[in-house]
Amino acid sequence: MGRHVVVIGVQWGDESKGMVVDFLAPLHDAVIRYQGGNNAGHTVVDDSGATYKMRLVPSGIVHGTLAVIGNGVVLNPFALMEEINDLRGAGLDISPENLIIAENAPLLLPVHVELDRLREEISGKDKIGTTGRGIGPAYEDMVARRAIRVCDLADPVYLGDRLAAMLLHHNALRRGMGAPEAKIEELFSSLQGIAPAILPHVASVWRVLREMHRAGRRFLFEGAQGAMLDNDHGTYPYVTSSNTVAHQASIGSGFPVGKESFVLGVAKAYTTRVGGGPFPTELNDEIGVRLRERGNEVGTNTGRPRRCGWFDAVQVRQVVEQNGVDGLVLAKMDVLDGLREVKICTGYRNGGKRLDYLPASPAVQAACEPVYESVPGWEDPSRGVREFDHLPAAALSYIRHIERLVGVPVILVSTSPKRTDTIMVSDHEILHGRILVRSSWRG
Repeated sequence: MGRHVVVIGVQWGDESKGMVVDFLAPLHDAVIRYQGGNNAGHTVVDDSGATYKMRLVPSGIVHGTLAVIGNGVVLNPFALMEEINDLRGAGLDISPENLIIAENAPLLLPVHVELDRLREEISGKDKIGTTGRGIGPAYEDMVARRAIRVCDLADPVYLGDRLAAMLLHHNALRRGMGAPEAKIEELFSSLQGIAPAILPHVASVWRVLREMHRAGRRFLFEGAQGAMLDNDHGTYPYVTSSNTVAHQASIGSGFPVGKESFVLGVAKAYTTRVGGGPFPTELNDEIGVRLRERGNEVGTNTGRPRRCGWFDAVQVRQVVEQNGVDGLVLAKMDVLDGLREVKICTGYRNGGKRLDYLPASPAVQAACEPVYESVPGWEDPSRGVREFDHLPAAALSYIRHIERLVGVPVILVSTSPKRTDTIMVSDHEILHGRILVRSSWRG
């Protein structure tokens, strides 16, 4: 197995990736965030019970591990400085020594946030349900070659020219939506004001990672959102504006992850989703409410309640196969405590046909009805259990059945939000920064 680990969400985001990265970070020399923006909220609870909420800063920084924001991230510099100040206030030491930013990362600016919200307002019932953080418009500008990049902050003359070109486009859109035009002077002044705080952290990230790799260092790649929100492979158009799959780790960092990586997928023991879009296993009943309340299913970033449903093995297996996932994390097992019966989606029914995958057509996705397999629940609590064999027997059976359905072994199980309540499954080990799957496992 390779010495680098790529962590991805295998559902619709909010799978507890931050907890997993926090757990694995001490075994690695750098944690690299490779896509998304400040629409991704990771909550980390340390051993003392202190809680850190991060949106842009890679969560491994809690351990002093080098935190890297890659070029695939759309960076809101104002949100970043607010987050850094909050983390410093919580006792974390953040400096250019432990946080670096890719010089070619595109900036997410107030005009992007405003455009995002304007579009959602005029879309009415057809809105996507974005976080309103400006992620989509920022990626649009990058693809259309009108983005401002981090390195532009160091050149005021060039920055002014780039802003003028970008606002030519944005102001035309704003006029069309009845909004006042953005003022270049205000935007230029605010960027000039924040540049001295950002520029000391700027580096050629791909070169830094190359030299670290040659020195034998180990990397942990941290994705945002989930693979089912991928712009190409997710439930389009109800997706995010970036690629959230494992392959994006190389593109969004400039480091060729390749064969030296272990892809670790993170899933909840059930399924959640924020915003619009298809959700075959969604529960609009008392069990759905129970999952939401017990799992504290409220968005870290948006405060919106998450939609909740049963574990969808079809969806997870699809992501496993598309991303070459090597092992799985099953988070929030304790949320299912006390249920007499637990269901797992093993297929879809659509127009009399049985499907073993989620097709790309939005109409077909919306019409898919889950085919469930019921398994016994567990009365004894799993919350706080720290040894695999000490989990309730029915919980152990549930985990093993999920392994068979999705085709990869479960590596880690979490039984509470605490870092210490993370179980390394007995069949697997993490040694010297490498995840080793013992050959005794059989799918």
